[in-house]
Amino acid sequence: MGVFASTEDPGSTGHEQVVFCQDKQSGLKAIIGIYSTALGPALGGTRFYPYASEADALADVLDLSRGMAYKNALAGLDLGGGKAVIWGDPEQIKSEALLRAYGRFVESLAGRYYTACDVGTYVADMDVIARETKYVTGRSVEHGGAGDSSILTAWGVFQGMRAAAEHVWGTPSLKGKRVGVAGLGKVGKYLTGHLLDDGAEVVATDVNSKALEWARTTHPQVELVDDAAALVAADIDVYAPCALGGALNDDTVPALRAKVVAGAANNQLAHAGIEKVLADRGILYAPDYVVNAGGVIQVADEIEGFNFERAKLRATRIYDTTREILRLADDEGVPPAVAADRLAERRMAEVGRLRMIHLR
Repeated sequence: MGVFASTEDPGSTGHEQVVFCQDKQSGLKAIIGIYSTALGPALGGTRFYPYASEADALADVLDLSRGMAYKNALAGLDLGGGKAVIWGDPEQIKSEALLRAYGRFVESLAGRYYTACDVGTYVADMDVIARETKYVTGRSVEHGGAGDSSILTAWGVFQGMRAAAEHVWGTPSLKGKRVGVAGLGKVGKYLTGHLLDDGAEVVATDVNSKALEWARTTHPQVELVDDAAALVAADIDVYAPCALGGALNDDTVPALRAKVVAGAANNQLAHAGIEKVLADRGILYAPDYVVNAGGVIQVADEIEGFNFERAKLRATRIYDTTREILRLADDEGVPPAVAADRLAERRMAEVGRLRMIHLR
């Protein structure tokens, strides 16, 4: 088992630290990226994914950890941004030994990084990792954790969508609006329920046949379309990408008929400049890392000793944060994504500066 760390700027990305971890016996190959600890210990999930190369794994962890710093800042958390990836197919190599080896690497950072669930890792995995480190969130209810973080992720997306609706249509309600949900996984399912309860019409799609069958059985009033391309081109008022990143790209944005984009997927903008294309087309984009912060709010609450009602109240404030960002964007004449970045950077700079006041 070995660990290689750098406290210098890796590839001029602005990260504080990037750690490569390997345990050959268990098959563990992991990278932990810490973008910023200006606001506190870095918090972000562990993604277990069969990347094509180590370079792809590194690029993903650098991008995701930076995004977590901005997300945590705008969520009002006293936590910095970090993320980890385990390189490999979880269906093939995930084991108790591998997860516990990974836990020891997390522990070796002495609290600079807290981990949680992400793609390919689950609550049960966090319980195994926690046998080797105390710096774990997203644990099971049986172990004092928050359980399924998608519950408040969906609630937060709904609140952000309400704020966007108010900005565009003058009322914080989706009643009578047609909302296109791309991805009926755990978050998409909960979000669909909130939308229907609010009186919205839902059009949806998913690549998973089981998710589609769930929709037919549980919510037969949901209109299902063949794929994401059909959903983008559909007559919808709001588009909610809730699957993988890059949903807003050079192909989808020109075809999009919705007036609002607000969804749970991370890294929805395929590349820099797409946010301006959206704005030029008159489409209001509620930044993904603002509206999907309910999950990190939920798992972060575990650090204090989990209380669901307290965490839900904090996630509900995503409505207020989204309103502030949309107002700031109008005032400064910039896209909401730019306004959100500025607000996050301001908080990291202003609050992070207080670390320079030394305490006895």
